[in-house]
Amino acid sequence: MLQVLKALALMNAMRKVLKISSKELAEKIGQSIQAASRKLKELEDEGLIERTLTKDGQFVVITDKGKELLYKEYLDYKRIFEGEGEFVIKGKVFSGLGEGRYYVSLEGYKKQFEEKLGFTPYPGTLNLKIPKEQMFFRAKLDEMEGIKIEGFKTKERTFGDVKAFRCRVNGIEGAIVIPQRTHYPKDVIEIIAPVKLRDVLGLKDGDWVEVEVIV
Repeated sequence: MLQVLKALALMNAMRKVLKISSKELAEKIGQSIQAASRKLKELEDEGLIERTLTKDGQFVVITDKGKELLYKEYLDYKRIFEGEGEFVIKGKVFSGLGEGRYYVSLEGYKKQFEEKLGFTPYPGTLNLKIPKEQMFFRAKLDEMEGIKIEGFKTKERTFGDVKAFRCRVNGIEGAIVIPQRTHYPKDVIEIIAPVKLRDVLGLKDGDWVEVEVIV
């Protein structure tokens, strides 16, 4: 019934008396004329619409009860989608190669982290290994633009761009950083934060961590 009620609402039956034949409704909902006619009768019996049959045709309007049902459905979808800008990636803590401490401490990156992310990162990263079943959301990071931390040059070498995403780990604000050049495979993410996450959260290798990505 909800499908039919929604179809009627999309035809403006909440705001005006709508003239509609069972054939028209059947085409809208992709069902037979008989099924459309039956569903209109059911909506009427439930008090969700008011229906009038005359020699000029069939007229329907959605009642207050029908509006309430649609509004409840709207609130359910709102709860589903209002957090769509955020998602969670789960990974297992492991000890990295020690590169994070070096790169995070470089002034060329550090200054941009402070300006663009709003915090001075602890010199090091929390490294997470992402299991296969979580790779859908890990792959999303590659597709998304993120916050660009620009590369730079020194006398010795060139450092590539880094893509960053704001995140939370157990309520602590931080950022996932994805270097343009990295020795890590795609199933690894590195996280920076203003504190040493391992110590503050009491983490050790093998612990599972949920990272809330804020986009």
